[in-house]
Amino acid sequence: MTTPTTASSFTPSPTLRQLALSLALLSPFAASAQTSAPPEPLQTIARLDVGRYLGTWYEIAKYPNRFQRQCVADTSALYRLRGDGQLDVINRCRQANGEVAEAVGRARQDGPADSPKLKVRFAPAWLSWLPMVWGNYWVIDLDADYQLVAVSEPSREYLWVLSRTPTVEAGVYQALLGRLREKGFEVGRLERTTQSGSLN
Repeated sequence: MTTPTTASSFTPSPTLRQLALSLALLSPFAASAQTSAPPEPLQTIARLDVGRYLGTWYEIAKYPNRFQRQCVADTSALYRLRGDGQLDVINRCRQANGEVAEAVGRARQDGPADSPKLKVRFAPAWLSWLPMVWGNYWVIDLDADYQLVAVSEPSREYLWVLSRTPTVEAGVYQALLGRLREKGFEVGRLERTTQSGSLN
């Protein structure tokens, strides 16, 4: 989500409290290294056109996770190209108290320029040299028009479904679920995200 897929730790700041929070959460995908992968390795899409992937994606569904527990609605991810070739990742969501939480991270492709595998971090920039703060962000399903995407990581512990629009047609969503089942995901674990349109 961006994340991904994707596409979320929230509100980084220079205070000691926020620094501790960032270190605790690191990347949404960092914990995946501690789980064993299913027998069949997860396959990504063949290639990713990052230029077409840029912009806003709305979270349609996700596997519940600890770092998004405060998010109750309107989760989105904005991917923006930087001058150094990396991406800004801006995750936003509405919390139960009505306030909007935001996290700004960084993403880079892992491999060639059309690689569908990215690395994402939300830890402070001065920790970017540590491999452990970069989590896997794999694009595993994406339609030809770049309108609906599924993002995960090698262990399949995390899964996000993102769309260019706050809602997705039922038939299109069910077709995606079928493809995710074939990739070894438990689609019954997916939790739908409420999108009110209030953050648009």
